[in-house]
Amino acid sequence: MAQQGDQISPRKLCCLICLDLLKDPVTIPCGHSYCMSCIKSHWDKEDQRQIHSCPQCRRTFVPRPALVKNTMLADLVEEQKTTGLQAAPADHYARPEDVGCDFCTGRKRKAVKSCLQCLVSACKQHLQPHYEVVPLKKHKLVDPSKELQENICTRHNEVIKIFCRTDQQCICYLCSLDEHKGHNTVSAAAEMRKKQQQLSVRWQHIPPRIQNREKDVTVLQQELEAINRSADKAVEDSEKMSTELVQLIEKKRTDMKQRIRSQQKSEVSRVKDLQEKLQQEITDLRQGCDQMKKLVQTENYTQFLRSYPSLPNLTNFKESSSIKIHPVRHFEDVTAAVSEAGKKLQDTCNKEWNKISKTVTEVDVLLPQNPQTRAELSQYAVHKNRFELDPNTASMQLVLSKENRKATLMRDEQSYPVHQDRFMSRSQVLCKKSLTGGRQYWEVKWSGLGVSVAVAYKAIARTGDESRFGENDKSWTLDCVKKSMHMTYDFKHNGSKTTITKPLSSRVGVFLDYKAGILSFYSVSETITPIHKVQTTFTEPLYAGLGVCYFGSTAEFWEVKQARVDAGVFPPNNSCLDQQTEGAFAN
Repeated sequence: MAQQGDQISPRKLCCLICLDLLKDPVTIPCGHSYCMSCIKSHWDKEDQRQIHSCPQCRRTFVPRPALVKNTMLADLVEEQKTTGLQAAPADHYARPEDVGCDFCTGRKRKAVKSCLQCLVSACKQHLQPHYEVVPLKKHKLVDPSKELQENICTRHNEVIKIFCRTDQQCICYLCSLDEHKGHNTVSAAAEMRKKQQQLSVRWQHIPPRIQNREKDVTVLQQELEAINRSADKAVEDSEKMSTELVQLIEKKRTDMKQRIRSQQKSEVSRVKDLQEKLQQEITDLRQGCDQMKKLVQTENYTQFLRSYPSLPNLTNFKESSSIKIHPVRHFEDVTAAVSEAGKKLQDTCNKEWNKISKTVTEVDVLLPQNPQTRAELSQYAVHKNRFELDPNTASMQLVLSKENRKATLMRDEQSYPVHQDRFMSRSQVLCKKSLTGGRQYWEVKWSGLGVSVAVAYKAIARTGDESRFGENDKSWTLDCVKKSMHMTYDFKHNGSKTTITKPLSSRVGVFLDYKAGILSFYSVSETITPIHKVQTTFTEPLYAGLGVCYFGSTAEFWEVKQARVDAGVFPPNNSCLDQQTEGAFAN
């Protein structure tokens, strides 16, 4: 046996496959040794190719070599085990993704720490001096890092220990004497502690936000499930009702077919009966005609007189045809009636389908249901292109912009053609497209002394006092009048007026919830301030309108850009006027 001073290195008795001490060692023809189970598993995988190789030198063998335990190696391994000099476990060695020990020779072990002063990484064994040698105890040890060279100044090859607050970068002490001279510098460790304290404060706000977001996720998950359930139920109900409609139509089709066939059978039977009678009449007439012809031609008076009384009485037969065949459409009228019913049914289906489609497209659970801030209101913003003013409704003194989105009141009348929809008594104009639908928000920018921002039914009068916005039951308007440093707003409907005084603003926001019957006006500047809110019931399509009250004043539809609002989390609410004039502005 080898003496203690001549001990074989445990690494030489390790299997190159499992990296542990050999178990049942075998030596293959090329001279390399492995655990019997390891080399068997390796060759089992190569059986399909019928060529077996050495995992280390790649020498191939055909056929597969027989494996015999190497007793000498087995004895050496046992001896190493008894002396306690076992090989390091496989997981102690560094893999490509691990940080290796800079002191190990040959196969490197995993580093357990990196030293920021020595700029080396060490395994547990080679790190021991940093715990025992007094000068090394003061070194800064951190988790193993492959980026230690980042702590060396590329210009001066010195350790980076200083932070320049002026340039917000880490530097070495030579940098602080050179290009960073006179800058606000501190130790990198001190700056790290300061920023860690700041980060700690910021970090404390994160868990509550995570909790809030988790709650939001839960709410959205519940909403998602509710949407899916509701959609599935709607599809199921739609399928059921559609099936019932199809069955109803099919039943009506079958009934109609049976009625037509029944009537056809009845008419055919009548015609055939009459046809048979006529055929019999023809036969009888021909027989009587033959008998008469024979008697007329006979010269035997005895025979004639005997046969004459037996002649058939033909006086009951009419001289001419009693069947009057007039042009008849037969069942063509049925076809026409079915065709007409089909067209009406299609028109009804299309009309009802459009209504159903609108209810489907109006489903949007992520939009704020009770918008109060401008960010929330902007989620319902209608593009300004939708607000195209109708020149046929503009009064003679209103000048419209090229895009038909701005109106200016002039002293001279314009050369507009005569049209039944034109406002003749008031300087007003309506948009071309209606606002009937879901929730919508838009803004009007104005200048001058005063304008009117309105919504109205198309049936509003075009002449007389009844045609002015707010003076009838077919329009709702907010009159904006500039007075010194404040604004006076007059909300009008059906001749009733509510006056509100608010700070100066050159923009008015309008929010319409047609289904809910809500109409709200806002003063828009750096912030948004509620002016007036009314709740009623809209019975006809609404049209946005503008009125210009003073010469030189202008009013135009302003583009509203949608602000980003996180799903389920909206900015803090601005308090909105709760005043609701239920019935105060009704008919």
